Amino acid sequence: MSSASSPLRAFVRRLMGARGGATAVEIAMIGLPFLVLICSIAELGMMFMTSTTIEAATEAAARQIRTGQLQAGSNDSAAGFKTLVCNGMSWIPASNCMANISIDVQTYPTFAAMAVNPPVANGAIDQSQLTFNPGSSCSIELVQVFYPYSLLTPLLEPGLPNLNGNQRLLTTAMAFRNEDWQTNGALCT
Repeated sequence: MSSASSPLRAFVRRLMGARGGATAVEIAMIGLPFLVLICSIAELGMMFMTSTTIEAATEAAARQIRTGQLQAGSNDSAAGFKTLVCNGMSWIPASNCMANISIDVQTYPTFAAMAVNPPVANGAIDQSQLTFNPGSSCSIELVQVFYPYSLLTPLLEPGLPNLNGNQRLLTTAMAFRNEDWQTNGALCT
């Protein structure tokens, strides 16, 4: 019996002492989680860059409402405002922007009366909750822009999506009082 166990012991001893493939095994164990981490960081970076781009484009387009240029021009519609926002997002294709972006422009009697609620119902943007009212001189406005961002990294999907189809709703909201463009210099009260 001891002669049969002796080759088994020798084999186990050699196996335990072998270090030739240790590096390959360590890389295989660490490589996949590291790759997923790098992809997740890149995905979050792209999502934040998209969010920042939408915010900057919304701010520029909302200025047209605030100064009365939109109301006085030929683009005084939801589609015209959406075009202004999409024109400010140059690195996102215009067709993708126009198809996916949703806008909501509302007039309120006071700033305290504002309600910033995303128009999400059953995991999708509910277009029936969206309005377009750029107001008039001295009116209080809330401009909201919504964009569904599609997630590519599978590990982020359980923690981030708030829309169907592994999408995250990126939202920008801006509140302001329109300038007094009708009375030439009088202050809004």
